[in-house]
Order: sequence, then C-alpha cells, then structure tokens
Amino acid sequence: MPTTTTLLGPAEIRELAERAGVRPTKALGQNFVLDGGTVRKIVRQADVAEGDRVVEVGPGLGSLTLGLLEAGADVVAVEIDPTLARLLPGTVARHVPGLTVHAGADDEPVVLRDEDGRDRLTIVLSDALDLHELPGPPPVALVANLPYNVSVPVLLTFLERFGSLERVLVMVQAEVADRLAAPPGSRTYGIPSAKAAWYASARRTATVGRTVFWPAPNVDSALVRFDRREPPVTEASREAVFAVVDAAFAQRRKMLRSALSALAGSSEAAVVALQEAGVDPQARGERVDIAGFARIAEHLGHPEPVGGRPGTVEP
Repeated sequence: MPTTTTLLGPAEIRELAERAGVRPTKALGQNFVLDGGTVRKIVRQADVAEGDRVVEVGPGLGSLTLGLLEAGADVVAVEIDPTLARLLPGTVARHVPGLTVHAGADDEPVVLRDEDGRDRLTIVLSDALDLHELPGPPPVALVANLPYNVSVPVLLTFLERFGSLERVLVMVQAEVADRLAAPPGSRTYGIPSAKAAWYASARRTATVGRTVFWPAPNVDSALVRFDRREPPVTEASREAVFAVVDAAFAQRRKMLRSALSALAGSSEAAVVALQEAGVDPQARGERVDIAGFARIAEHLGHPEPVGGRPGTVEP
C-alpha cells in the first residue's frame, strides 16, 4: 500500500532552508516546489505505482521525493548539492513513518529502509550528467523537477544511459517543454525535440504557474511526459543520426543541401544523399522527423558525431 506521509508546506520549506542555511542558487537552477497539490499532480501524471523504482534528479528539500514515497515508489534521488543531500535523510525520516537512516562509507549512498528491510530512498551525491549507473534495481521511471539550466542535457543523457526507463515525467521551463514536445514542421521543433524522439514519444501535459515555487522564477513551467519506444529501424548509429540532427539545425534557416554539405563532403554529395533518403534537398531541418534523419545518416555514410556529452544540445 502507498506510504502514509505528510508533504512539505510553504512555511516548513522556508524554515527548513533557513535552519540549514540553504539559499536557492541560480547557478544550480534551484526553485523549490511549495505546493503539495502540484507535487501530487506530477506523481499522478507519471503513473507512479506501488513498488516502482523511480529516479529523481535534483530532489532539493524533498517536496517531490515525499510525494513519490507517498505513492509507494522506491526512490533513487540524485543530488549535486552536498548540503541538500545531507539534509534530505532527516527530512524524509520525519515525514515518512517507519523509515530509518543507514549511512554507508563516505563514497556510498545514504539509504532509508522501512521495517521490512526494503530500501525506500537511496540518496546519491553526484552530478547527474556524470552518472553511468545507479545503485539497486534499474529504475522504470524518471520523475523530476529539473533545474532549468541543465534540463535538456539531463533528460537526454538519462534516456540514453538508462534503457530501463519506460516513462519520464519532468517539470521544465514552459519554453523548453514546447521544444521537447514539438512535432516536425512546428516553429519550436529543433534539436531537443528531434533527439528526444529517438527514444520516446513526448507530450506536454500541464502548465505550472510560477507561484508554486520558492523562489518564484521569472517564467512559467510545464510538465512533459515521455513514453519509451523503439528508435527508428536504421543501420546508422545513434551518434551518426544525432550528428545529422546537429548539422541540420546549426543554422536552421539553411536548406538541408547546404546545412549538411560539410558532413557529406560537398553540397552535391548532400543532395544525392538527401534524394536517396527520400528527403527534399531544399527542405529545412524543421520539416524532417527522426526517422528521416536516420535515413539521411545512412545515405551520408554514417557521419562522425560532434564531440561533447551525449545530451548536449544548443539552446
């Protein structure tokens, strides 16, 4: 059964932060959720069920963490801020009956277990972009209020590295949500939407006003849901397809025959590859879906990817 728990309220969040000397920083993109209704909406729209193994990036003071535990999930919380990581076990232990804190060695995660010995919360102190594995069973879902400044790289990196993720529900800046869920041909379709489509189908599910956060951001947020699906059937590697996506949108007003000329070796070679892929050489990248980019990559001879982290995209 879901855990009996209480969520954090606005007064407690501010008191908790003040007592710990925590000041939300723009550098880490920290905006803490004050509203329990918003927390439960996130958990509900993520279809979190009893026993699900869920990874949360950026738990902060623990608002969403408590909501996930309330729904019965076992949570792996990845936190980059050492102060917040140290604060979280005590907060959760006070709000979720029956959990006890088990601290490992300095380089091991802190675990909170219930009376049956089940690991309900595992806290990993790390930059999410540096993680290649997580402790315990593989997670089936990523549910997070992602820091604005790294939301797209974190999302794409986790979809790439953790194939067990069946679904993702993230809260991001509204403008980013539009870009992630945009279909081909739309004004906001670009690198984030094309790359996310390699892994999953995406849809924006709700708008979240800025008043539910502390401190209140200057923009609205939105929830985006991703459901894992198979990538396009292609002989090209993901890296090669993403190299084509990057080149196609590097100067998005260019026609593809020009945008891909460097990858192809010449504009003429790009035209041939595009025609063989069934794509109009005079089209722009915003008209091509991820399956189209995969066909182009095949006919370009599997171009070498651009260096950098796998989730890195241009704004």
